[in-house]
Amino acid sequence: MNIVYKHIIRFVVFAFLQALVFNQLNIGFGIHLMIQPLFIMLLPFELTVIPMMGIAFLMGLVIDIFSNTYGLNTSALVLMAYLRPIVFKFYGPREGYDPLKEPTSQDMGSSWFGLVYGLLLGLHTFWFFLLEIFELGRFGFILQKTILSGGLSFLLALLIQSFILNSKQKK
Repeated sequence: MNIVYKHIIRFVVFAFLQALVFNQLNIGFGIHLMIQPLFIMLLPFELTVIPMMGIAFLMGLVIDIFSNTYGLNTSALVLMAYLRPIVFKFYGPREGYDPLKEPTSQDMGSSWFGLVYGLLLGLHTFWFFLLEIFELGRFGFILQKTILSGGLSFLLALLIQSFILNSKQKK
């Protein structure tokens, strides 16, 4: 399948799942499951920052429209898209990234994926809740929501990624 079509399908599926399924779940303890950062993480290595920020803006806008969150998702996803190349460069291999590989745990290794995606997801989640609550006096609550939501979202991303990779291996 053409890589552009693959990412368009991923965009639609991730936006649909986030806006209509995961945003409707009420788990408790301030937990908010987020899978849209995984879409930004799985974009190709060679994508530059400006197109990536445009894609993140569009993804966030679609989710914000359906979720009535007034730019929270857009802001957090654009921040993640901006920081992704910086984090990738910092944790990248010396010889650079192979353009034939994807930024997945299977292609790049689980320790690389866990470190890089965990950092980006943590920044994304912290920024999201910082803007949502917008009160530094409640920093402990912001941190609680960030840790709980980020941790469960990370586990959900690993689960989703294993489904994507297993379906890719069966073909």
